[in-house]
Amino acid sequence: MNSNYSTLKMRRDVFEEALFKNLTIVLFGLIINYINGTLFYTFVTNVNFHSDSRYILYMQLIINDNVMVSIMVILHVLVYVCPTLNVSMCIVLLLIGENTHKNTPLNLAAMSTERFVAICHPLQHPLICTVSRTYMLIACIWVVGAIPGFINVIITIVFKPLSFFSSGRMCFHINIFQSVHHYYTDYATKILYMFFVWITLIYTYFRVVFSAKAATSDPVLSRKAQMTIRLHVVQLLLCMLSYITPVMDTTLTMLFPDFRSVILFCNAIITNILPRLLSPLIYGLRDQKFKKHMKRSLLCRKKVLTV
Repeated sequence: MNSNYSTLKMRRDVFEEALFKNLTIVLFGLIINYINGTLFYTFVTNVNFHSDSRYILYMQLIINDNVMVSIMVILHVLVYVCPTLNVSMCIVLLLIGENTHKNTPLNLAAMSTERFVAICHPLQHPLICTVSRTYMLIACIWVVGAIPGFINVIITIVFKPLSFFSSGRMCFHINIFQSVHHYYTDYATKILYMFFVWITLIYTYFRVVFSAKAATSDPVLSRKAQMTIRLHVVQLLLCMLSYITPVMDTTLTMLFPDFRSVILFCNAIITNILPRLLSPLIYGLRDQKFKKHMKRSLLCRKKVLTV
């Protein structure tokens, strides 16, 4: 009798824990997508932003974060709803998720470069940062961000039988891309991407600082650009937390083996969800011009809904 009661209580605890995790992840996803959706609505409904490369790149960051968070929520829920997912379908979801994950630091580098051009080369800025070139840059970001994922797929095709792609597995990166070749590919691309992004941020920041000291640019705009690039650095550091997540997971689970599930869940929230929650608050609400138009757009939308 006591044994049956203990088993039922354990199952109920496991169910409650799974329900809490899924509700938390879905809630965070809805909040982030709603905030980002509001920012995107403001951009779409105000034509003044459509010709500004700065806001176009910011919308690229917003859309990228929305896609990434949505994929994360889908993968997390699928683990509980459908534990063994078709490998081919899982690979598609993982490719989209990894692409958006790689896009984030590249987009931060692009936004910092745009601010550097605006401050240090104001006369050339309209010629260099045109709308068409900005969209070409965004396309390049998506292509470059997709390369590591497609390399992983090619490695899998080479080393796995075709039956592997029609089998069912839990949809985790390590369950699908599990060879040593995948490990070295991921390791190399992370180092290469981070090296490029950090060099870009450091270079653009100090060029903006030196430009301000030389009084070759508007000091107010220069200070704002410096702060923007600093925020890019903070955002990049938050994004880099996801790179050390496996080390954090392994270390903490060794110290607290009874709380493995809680540790994995909390690390996923801290390293992947929270940085995307801070993105719109750091950039969108800080920009007075964007904030003013956002209030106006929301008020107009509210009036339309109430009519």
